[in-house]
Amino acid sequence: MQSLIPHVRAFAARLDARADERESFGRLARGQSPEALFITCSDSRVVPAVFTGARPGQLFELRTAGNAVPPYGGATAPSGEAATIEYAVGVLRVPEIVVCGHSHCGAVGARVRGDDLAAVPAVDGWLAAQLPDPSELAADDDERHRADVAAAVQRHVRAQLARLRGYPCVAEREAAGELRLRGWFYAIDTGLVLEHQPHADAFLPL
Repeated sequence: MQSLIPHVRAFAARLDARADERESFGRLARGQSPEALFITCSDSRVVPAVFTGARPGQLFELRTAGNAVPPYGGATAPSGEAATIEYAVGVLRVPEIVVCGHSHCGAVGARVRGDDLAAVPAVDGWLAAQLPDPSELAADDDERHRADVAAAVQRHVRAQLARLRGYPCVAEREAAGELRLRGWFYAIDTGLVLEHQPHADAFLPL
């Protein structure tokens, strides 16, 4: 954190010196109306604001290991992830949800390779419970051992979109034409973003 602390210390002073920034952050204090719920991985290399250009207030972010969406469990199986999704869709009324996977994903890579995760049992349990079976993620050994695990990540994104449609609030608003779901793949090494196109069942440049 030492490299970041000087920026933190100077941040309020920089805002105070610019009237437009002061006004912008003042509006944020009065409420939020984000343009999308953005579900992505906890990976430190994936920073949505960097490749979307989003400003504070534009994205309602949910970050999980492997950008996984737990199945809907209602009040009997509450989770922070489910609460975030329900709040964004039902209260904030976001018009879009983006599930964004990424290249070189450690979570997906570990799942498809069958890595020994005994030393991190919580990680092991999360991946086993939330990510599809390895046979569903990777078609063959070539896909399983590719460094970028691109094909496996893209299949995983499609599976998470299907999970989202199991949330009543998501299903209702999508059926009413009030909500759009998008599946993205972000390449860490190039910055390229691909989007799932249902008509082709393929990820194509955005």
